Amino acid sequence: MKCPFCGATDTQVIDSRVSEEGDSIRRRRRCADCSKRFTTYENAELRMPRVVKQNGIREEFSRDKLRTSFQRALHKRPVPTEYVDAAIEHIAQELLSHGEREIPARQIGEKVMAALYKLDKVAYIRFASVYRSFQDAADFREVLQDIDSSTKRAKPVAKAVPKTTKAAK
Repeated sequence: MKCPFCGATDTQVIDSRVSEEGDSIRRRRRCADCSKRFTTYENAELRMPRVVKQNGIREEFSRDKLRTSFQRALHKRPVPTEYVDAAIEHIAQELLSHGEREIPARQIGEKVMAALYKLDKVAYIRFASVYRSFQDAADFREVLQDIDSSTKRAKPVAKAVPKTTKAAK
């Protein structure tokens, strides 16, 4: 580590401590040439994959863009911010876990749609209509039928069983 005071490259670590959050290491150092002390911090650098758009342009992954997508779809919908934050974090962690350097924007869009489907069906339809470029009412009908059929499969209707009562004698 280079000394910030004299520029010498010979510095010694005097003390190392893990931060309270556990996500960085604080090191106290002393310069061998000028004997001045200074502090450095060591943090893990996680690189999100670059996003490859349909037109081939590559750009940095942006949580802000992801949040904007969720906010537009969830406009005036009763979904708590904590749920949106959790969905964004889940998507970001999924992207990191793949370990890829680049990811198609389409893949991120599909992950957003899956998250919106779980959070709010109306927001899902809003997002899907723009994302999949719905052309007419038939496209909406198709998505609504998919939602309707999946909710029917998810919630089986229990048949009412009549209670048998003994007649009083």
